Amino acid sequence: MKKFDLIAIGTGAAASAVASRCRLAGWQVAIVDSRPFGGTCALRGCDPKKVLVGAAEVFDWGRRMERKGIQAQQLRIDWQKLMRFKRSFTEPVPKHREEGFAKAGIAAFHGRARFVGPSTVQVGEEVLEGRYVVIATGQRPADLKIPGEEHLTTSDHFLELDELPKLILFIGGGYIAFEFAHVAARAGSEVAIAHRGARPLPGFDPYLVDALVERTRELGIDIQLGSEAKGIEKGSGHLIVRTSTSGQKRTLEADMVVHAAGRVPEIDDLNLNAAGVEWGERGVKVNDFLQSVSNPAVYAAGDAAASGGPPLTPVAAYEGMIVAANLLKGNHQKPNYLGIPTVVFAIPPLPSVGLGEREAREQGLKFKLKKEMTSSWYSSRRVGETYSGFKVLVEEGTDRILGAHLLGSQAEEVINLFAVAMRSGMPATDLKHMLFAYPTHGSNLPYML
Repeated sequence: MKKFDLIAIGTGAAASAVASRCRLAGWQVAIVDSRPFGGTCALRGCDPKKVLVGAAEVFDWGRRMERKGIQAQQLRIDWQKLMRFKRSFTEPVPKHREEGFAKAGIAAFHGRARFVGPSTVQVGEEVLEGRYVVIATGQRPADLKIPGEEHLTTSDHFLELDELPKLILFIGGGYIAFEFAHVAARAGSEVAIAHRGARPLPGFDPYLVDALVERTRELGIDIQLGSEAKGIEKGSGHLIVRTSTSGQKRTLEADMVVHAAGRVPEIDDLNLNAAGVEWGERGVKVNDFLQSVSNPAVYAAGDAAASGGPPLTPVAAYEGMIVAANLLKGNHQKPNYLGIPTVVFAIPPLPSVGLGEREAREQGLKFKLKKEMTSSWYSSRRVGETYSGFKVLVEEGTDRILGAHLLGSQAEEVINLFAVAMRSGMPATDLKHMLFAYPTHGSNLPYML
């Protein structure tokens, strides 16, 4: 048995943050992962995805500027070359991450960890005992519990495709479906989205989601709402998906069916019961200090923790630092999730921060609401963007920005200005009177307040 002060399970943003901080403080640290080191974001998520989105943005901008001075008739995406470019980012990560751990003196173990005691885990033939264990294993695709589920392609596999199928169907209407569908459609595939709800992207503002859906359909992407997948069968040369739409049975055909129906914490095979760790659908149950409610030797961070934070990479890294601080100096830091932006990297992007209109009303807050579609604004017209808009909520009396929701070119950057104001407590009036570089997308901000 090997003994450590800390065992971190996972090598993504959360695990790496807590392991590095504790090692710097002189702790003996072990880190464990059954997959290539680096975590979801760097290898299978936001980083490689954004490389593909970036290429699709270039393609889209060129097409939008046709008849405005740009000749884009020959513009196309070479998928194989784009994937080689993508791999230039992802392939070096595992080796660099492992070398970094070794240089820091962090003992690295490859394999799936399973608890065999309150703070003891087994990895293959190795048994590791820690004073503390941090669970930061991230998420995996949710089980859809439908016949033929084995025929689904995950987002991980989609990001490794050497060739893009001609006909792609996404099951689910969240981030993955819209982001990958927008890329695939611009790379030449025929794309459909089957979402069982009445409106996709349920965590985002309906006013702007409706505009993005209209833009998505304009691209030729077939969005079928109220369409629930019931099963997948393998036909001759294609897949057949059985769906139920308003009680009516339908069949859809595709060369590839992509799982885009949500993700869940990847903790079900950690044998948490052996450690007395309580957990549920949202992850390991933790207190305000991200410590297990049932086992004080265990903490959790990132997507594996049932904390109040959204499942985002910056949140995972932040929670990792909070856990490290509490391990090193006792429980004294609680995470602050105010003003954390999130983005659907469709084209155009759809970012959001803070409360939505319905949430604010449910909380009984009184606020001023300003919203507008802005395709006629200079910043949209000059780049040929025909779908853009915003909705901003400012509390009456306090002048506090409650929420901001945007759609349009570079909206994913502008949302950070709202987030800074919200997190720092800057009144809306002060932000409105800021002098921004002009003409920029940021200089639109005063007109949104």
